[in-house]
Amino acid sequence: MARPVIALLTDFGLHDHYVGVMKAVMLGIAREAAFIDVTHDIAPQDIVAGALELEAVVSYLPAGTVVLGIVDPGVGSERRGIAVEAGGLTLVGPDNGLFTLALNRLGQGRAVELREPRFALPGASLTFEGRDRFAPAAAYLASGIDLAAFGPSADQLVAVDVPEPFVSAEVVVGRVVRIDRFGNLITNIPRTAVPLDGRGCRVEVGEIRLDGVVPTYAASRAGTMCALFGSTDRLEIALNGGSAARRLGGSRGMPVQVRWPDGA
Repeated sequence: MARPVIALLTDFGLHDHYVGVMKAVMLGIAREAAFIDVTHDIAPQDIVAGALELEAVVSYLPAGTVVLGIVDPGVGSERRGIAVEAGGLTLVGPDNGLFTLALNRLGQGRAVELREPRFALPGASLTFEGRDRFAPAAAYLASGIDLAAFGPSADQLVAVDVPEPFVSAEVVVGRVVRIDRFGNLITNIPRTAVPLDGRGCRVEVGEIRLDGVVPTYAASRAGTMCALFGSTDRLEIALNGGSAARRLGGSRGMPVQVRWPDGA
């Protein structure tokens, strides 16, 4: 029998004990579990960033994986804890929009509220529900407990708002939604919004004008800016050998436009 797989995404970082103690709790319940650390470097309480990272990974997780996602500025409040089965995965965490983009990619599925106390630690803390509530639920789900055992059906899940680009025949107007570790500015403009993979277009970001879209970072000269479609099939602004974010003073929300000569 294959080992159960639990994938974790949090804003906890690795400086403190938080991730380690959640894994300890889960191994106490599902001793054969294998863990995938998607990332623990989400900026504190940044639900949109967490949603984007989950969107990027869910299509590649093995069928049957339980995804434990915790970016939870509402910890201890009345916001619901949920578990959702969709696309062969089970997502566990707070109902605050963190799973919105992943579910858009996986397809909507069956969701329940985490109400059953048997699947939480006794005396659960209101300040560390990741350890006492979500981690045990994830481990029990990975061990084969049916979703229906955890609580009543959950309808109308909270959705996070990630802006869509404006698309016309002359221009696509989007914005930066994520900046990765390398300083690449990743936009909300999908490949499907840009005909011919951007051949013949002009990309405008700040005061920079880029002619066309290159296939790889290395297709541009070292030290120069370029636009390309990255591994998530979204348009990126990059600096070959450096940080585009630092060069441009870029930040999330920065506008990016793709134009064609007739619309210039």
